[in-house]
Amino acid sequence: MESKKVLAVLEDLFFTVKINEAAKRAGLPITFVKSEHDALEQAKLHPALIIMDINFQGIDPLALIRKLKADEQTKGINLIGYLSHVQGELKVQAQEAGCDMVMPRSAFSQNLPQILRRHSG
Repeated sequence: MESKKVLAVLEDLFFTVKINEAAKRAGLPITFVKSEHDALEQAKLHPALIIMDINFQGIDPLALIRKLKADEQTKGINLIGYLSHVQGELKVQAQEAGCDMVMPRSAFSQNLPQILRRHSG
C-alpha cells in the first residue's frame, strides 16, 4: 500500500511549524516546498493531500492550482488552500481555479488535526 503523505506549499514559518506538528501527531509524513516547480514535481508522487497558502508571495498560487488540476496525474489530489479571512474575492478565484476547499487561516488552524486525520486513513 502506498504511504499517505502531505505536500505543503508555503513559506510562512508559523504555519510550517503548526502543520509539521499536526502531521507528526497524525502520523503523516509531510513535504514542504517553496517553488511551483517543486510543487508540481512532488505532486506527481501522489500525496493524499496538498495544502497551499493562497497568500504565498513567492509563487502564483492560482496558476499553480490550475496547473495541478489540469494535469492528468495530479488533478484528483485533494487540494486545500488557506488565506486571510478578509479576502473573499481571492477565495472565489481559488475555488474557480480548482481548489477543493478554501478556508480562512483561523479555521484552517483550528481544523488542521481533523483535516490531517481524514487524509491519514
